[in-house]
Amino acid sequence: MTKAIKLLTALPQPQRQSLMTLAKEVSFAEDVHIFEAGGTADRFWVVRSGAVSLTQQVTAQHRVTVAALGSGDLLGWSWLFPPYRWDFGAEAFSPVRAYEFDAAAVLRLCEEDRQLGMILVRSVAEILAHRLETTRGKLMEQYGSHRRGTL
Repeated sequence: MTKAIKLLTALPQPQRQSLMTLAKEVSFAEDVHIFEAGGTADRFWVVRSGAVSLTQQVTAQHRVTVAALGSGDLLGWSWLFPPYRWDFGAEAFSPVRAYEFDAAAVLRLCEEDRQLGMILVRSVAEILAHRLETTRGKLMEQYGSHRRGTL
């Protein structure tokens, strides 16, 4: 399994300092919907404190939590890939403090600093790979226990 990484600590100090010049401190109250699946993905966050649930609407009445994020975790990656729409929803599970980054400004900075751009894309890819492996493991556990229960 891939190792969980934190975006800001994955960046070398010069690139982290450069990225942090674009950070805006924000907060979300408990139970606030930060974004909904299908919405425009024009920013991302790094959670400083609190907990965020990534959700998927399964039916009109049923929403499933697919991941829980906490301190240091990247919230939002859809800003990096066309069509720039959120794949999941995000909800503050508790009061949340975060650094918010405007996607257009970060992409401009990555054009100016190609090393930052490469490291940022690789880091996001590692984060996504880890989350995919974790989700796959949870699905296998659920599927395996479901199958055992029906035999």
